[in-house]
Amino acid sequence: MINGKSFLIVGLGLLGGSIAMGLKKHNHKVYAIDTDKNAISYALENGIIDEGSTETDAELIGKADVIISGLYPSLIVSWVAENQKHFKSGALVTDVTGVKGAVVDKIQGILRPDCEFIGAHPMAGKEVSGVQHADPAIFLPANLIVTPTKKNTARAVEFIYEIGRQLGFCNICQLSVEEHDKMIGYLSQLTHVIAVSLMNANDSRDLVQYTGDSFRDLTRIAKINENLWTELFLLNKENLVQQIDAFVAEISDFRDALEREDIGKMKQKFITSTQRRKYFDK
Repeated sequence: MINGKSFLIVGLGLLGGSIAMGLKKHNHKVYAIDTDKNAISYALENGIIDEGSTETDAELIGKADVIISGLYPSLIVSWVAENQKHFKSGALVTDVTGVKGAVVDKIQGILRPDCEFIGAHPMAGKEVSGVQHADPAIFLPANLIVTPTKKNTARAVEFIYEIGRQLGFCNICQLSVEEHDKMIGYLSQLTHVIAVSLMNANDSRDLVQYTGDSFRDLTRIAKINENLWTELFLLNKENLVQQIDAFVAEISDFRDALEREDIGKMKQKFITSTQRRKYFDK
């Protein structure tokens, strides 16, 4: 089903570039639109894309069987609204954004009836950004979450699965839009809040001289794009606040056990966390 299809990446950053590279390995035609001329030039010079533009290019958009948006969530809906007149009839549109409640229903509500939008979220990335750091190997240990709704066809769902398999994701699963945003509030957004908070809790520049792997591992994701993540957090505010409250309650419970020297409770927490972490080692 996927063979012979042409793809347009809108927003050629780390994820968009990595997807483009992965698709090119399977001999797909890949086009890109990005306002950054350096990103387009780099991608063309390095064979990451076949054609690219820094402006809205009606011809380029119209050639794509599949359009993958790598735009910030606040820009996706308006881009689709303004450019769907250029879409090829039957075009499949998807995205890589980290929140779905703010985009999926809106896009499906405005999209032409001869095209289809289905949400997807690659749980992959690096601490650096830009197509210059793109690498499809980031998908190999990663999960791909697909968020279909009642408006999606089985064919579209299977198509996204097929893209995921070609890109090499180790696991592909489905969640509803609501389930996705709740889960992502815990698995991704809360973890970034924790990493940022750890880095902001102590301003000593000498820490790097003393730290071990545990601190490095816990704060790896503290190198963060302030514009994107502020937007993601605000769009999923209700879920994230709930997860922060639950985490603070757990931290407070541990603090109380420590203060009371409740050895049994502390050990039980260690045992529980060890057991739960083993699920990730399979």
